[in-house]
Amino acid sequence: MNRKIKKNVMTCCIYILLVIILIITLFPLFWGISASLRDNSELFQYVTPFSLNTFVPLKMTIESYIGLFTDYNFLQPILNTLYVTIMSIVLGCVVNSVAAFAFAMFDFKFKNVIFMLILLSFMIPFEAIALPLYQVADGFGMVDTHAGMIVPCIASGLVLFLFVQFFKDIPPSLLEAGRIDGANLAQVFFRIMIPLSKPIFITAGLMIFMDQWNSYLWPLLIARSKDIRTIQISLTAFQTEHATDWSSLYAASILSALIPLALFFPFQKYFVQGITSSGVKG
Repeated sequence: MNRKIKKNVMTCCIYILLVIILIITLFPLFWGISASLRDNSELFQYVTPFSLNTFVPLKMTIESYIGLFTDYNFLQPILNTLYVTIMSIVLGCVVNSVAAFAFAMFDFKFKNVIFMLILLSFMIPFEAIALPLYQVADGFGMVDTHAGMIVPCIASGLVLFLFVQFFKDIPPSLLEAGRIDGANLAQVFFRIMIPLSKPIFITAGLMIFMDQWNSYLWPLLIARSKDIRTIQISLTAFQTEHATDWSSLYAASILSALIPLALFFPFQKYFVQGITSSGVKG
């Protein structure tokens, strides 16, 4: 009996701890949503003392969300970011999957050395290569273009690694059967490998999407004109030298967070499946 009581007490303590962690985690989100539905004059009025009005606006309004599109033309950065991320996903999945197919299925000279160098590439902080990368992009005339934001992010060592690990787990007998039936390498890749690799393609696509959607430093360097700026750079438009439009800033921040969340949750199952099936194998 005492053992059962101890087990119940332990379970209750775990649940209480999880609830506390959940509250701490969601507090900034609740505060941001509440602040985006307030007027600027009411925004900091109920921060202290802590009360129900800290989270529930007295005068709820969506003027800050309307103002994003009427006063700040926030639709353009959203469309720019969607274009950059979609193109990066398509090109990134194609390039990295084809390269991973070569690494996983063929033996060639210096294969392990090249693969090791690629793995080392995603361990290097982006800040360390930002300026040399900018000089290369400037030399190719890609500064202040969408291509300048897309091309450097197509090849990814981490995404390539996930593809390689997944492809290694596909039975070679399937590929050999395709070759015996007369299929060339392209047909083997598109008709056998890709249909079997749905989870890892979704995982790679989500990783590229999140990386591009949240990217700040590189778009800040490469995008000079307002017409091609992405959503993260455009968040600075609400801050001026003398004032900050806090309600609109919170509304833009919440909107920029909800879009990737709306994409992530429907594919969460495939994302987890892709990560777990791409674990480190011998």
